[in-house]
Amino acid sequence: MGEDHDREHAAISDAMTGIRRTLRLAAIAALVAFHGMAAAAEPYPTRPIRFVVGFAAGGPTDIIARRMAQTLSERFGQQVVVENKPGAGGNIATEYVINAPPDGYTILVVATANAINTTFYQKLSFNFLRDIVPVAGLARISYVMAVNPSVPAKTVAEFIAYARANPGKVNFASGGAGGSNHLAGEMFKGTTGIDIVHVPYRGNAGAYSDLIAGEVQLIFADIGSSRPHIQSGALRALAVTSTTRSAAFPDLPTVAETVPGYEASAWYGFGVPKGTPAEIVERLNREINAAFAHPSLKVAFSGLEAEPMIFTPTEFAAFMASEAERWSNAVRGSGLKGD
Repeated sequence: MGEDHDREHAAISDAMTGIRRTLRLAAIAALVAFHGMAAAAEPYPTRPIRFVVGFAAGGPTDIIARRMAQTLSERFGQQVVVENKPGAGGNIATEYVINAPPDGYTILVVATANAINTTFYQKLSFNFLRDIVPVAGLARISYVMAVNPSVPAKTVAEFIAYARANPGKVNFASGGAGGSNHLAGEMFKGTTGIDIVHVPYRGNAGAYSDLIAGEVQLIFADIGSSRPHIQSGALRALAVTSTTRSAAFPDLPTVAETVPGYEASAWYGFGVPKGTPAEIVERLNREINAAFAHPSLKVAFSGLEAEPMIFTPTEFAAFMASEAERWSNAVRGSGLKGD
């Protein structure tokens, strides 16, 4: 009888031990699940965000990115900083972002150069359209076609006639080989059939210096940086490269009014590494698009002659793909190749 009681007591004790163990395991599992849900629900962002710019500070890409960074810092309550990683036509910055953690804290400031580079560079270690997830558009900036005042042409038609009368003797400057203002000149050259020679510089500053000195005769440059030289009379503007006339120079015709179908402009947007969670992409898109309504950003864009580009991620993806195709035709038509 005593042995039966002992066995029953032992069985009850084992059962209670098992129950306690099960409860402990359940509690641990619940705690882990709670922390997992808390981490998943953690608001974004909780630390500073970086905008990576593939060009030097002070250029249009850098300036416009900094304007948006200031506005987003206010909206997020977290600092948004701009980090410049110039080189290889923007490819150094692009590769850096592609290899960054896909957590929404490292964002590429996408530029026209990214679309050009898909064809211009033959040996890239990445596929831009595959490895960068489109987030949102930023802005489009028109170029102005400007010449040194010694050039005896006051219209696009007169310039074309002048270049045809002097084949191979007219030079056009750009801020770098393979850049959008270089390709704008190549597109103009190919469309009109004229023979003009490209002279690349390390940025627009050197190009303007030689253009004003008369060492080169022509440039396709953003309105913001060229306007002071045009207004001072150091350069003569012939036309803008957008499809419509510019508010900055309302009396200046478009190139397309003389050369039908011609259009070239710089554009900017944002992209993140492949694998970034969709909810972060959507949050960034929502905040960036809302930022365009901020009064200070409107003033900044107006001063830069920049047109806001408001896209959904899907719309920006389609835009980037179409731009890559359009610029690839210009690159192939010119026969240009990057290193």
